[in-house]
Amino acid sequence: MKHLKGWLSISVLYLLALLPLSVAQLLGSYIGKRTYKQKSKAYKITRMNIELCFPELNAEQQETLVKESLIETGRLAGEMGMSWIWSPERVIKKIRKIHHEELLSEALANGKGVILIAPHLGNWEVLGLHLSTKYKLTSMYRPPKIELMDRLVRRKRARLGSKLAPANVKGVRMAMKALKAGEVLGILPDQEADKGSGVFAPFFGQDSYSMKLLPQLAAQTGAVVLSAYAKRLPGAEGYEIFFHRASDKINDKDLLSSATAMNAEVEFCVRQVPEQYQWEYKRFQHCSDGTRRY
Repeated sequence: MKHLKGWLSISVLYLLALLPLSVAQLLGSYIGKRTYKQKSKAYKITRMNIELCFPELNAEQQETLVKESLIETGRLAGEMGMSWIWSPERVIKKIRKIHHEELLSEALANGKGVILIAPHLGNWEVLGLHLSTKYKLTSMYRPPKIELMDRLVRRKRARLGSKLAPANVKGVRMAMKALKAGEVLGILPDQEADKGSGVFAPFFGQDSYSMKLLPQLAAQTGAVVLSAYAKRLPGAEGYEIFFHRASDKINDKDLLSSATAMNAEVEFCVRQVPEQYQWEYKRFQHCSDGTRRY
């Protein structure tokens, strides 16, 4: 059954890749609107997360953000054919502007490597492809459960020479090696950590079980930490990429302090374009008192 699901998923990606970006995003928007209208599980989690993170918004404003978020997530799904199947050159042409990339060049000059925080915001596959064209990049990732999809992801993300480090002991060794070589290490650190691999730290004012790996790598290596995201532009015009330097507190040897700084950096990025964040993740599933929200 998993084999069949794998082939079906890959077939859908190739079909999406045949579409112009505008049509693929339109199809994704429709899926997002259906998800919203059906009050699906994704809707309920998104709604709860936005209520927790944006108490300053009234109920109508929160509901509007919920709808916009699900539509943007649908657009992201529609873009997967472009992100993984199109040629790198064709995807890169969709990047209209890059902001503050000099921060990355300056950070690499210190020789200790750069840890790049890449939240689940906008289209991170476009960001990764851009980085692969210009820098020696190692990206940490969670392998998909479907083997055929894992093969596709690894092949497509590595097509320009970047390395993929799985979220295990082998991957940690690869991450350390990349930083010691003065290269770029990309991590998406904003999902809830696996049991035993996280620490509770504030995120949008809420306790969130956050990964320890990135803060530990930052403390051990002294690497400069930046954040980056690829913002989706309206009207299928393409993307803009933004870079930002994180607080030096993220290199603190005190784990809570560094994890708090990491989450603050993710929050900074998300607040720039909150509707393009994947709020349907169970970011606050476990509470510090042992209870569960979802």
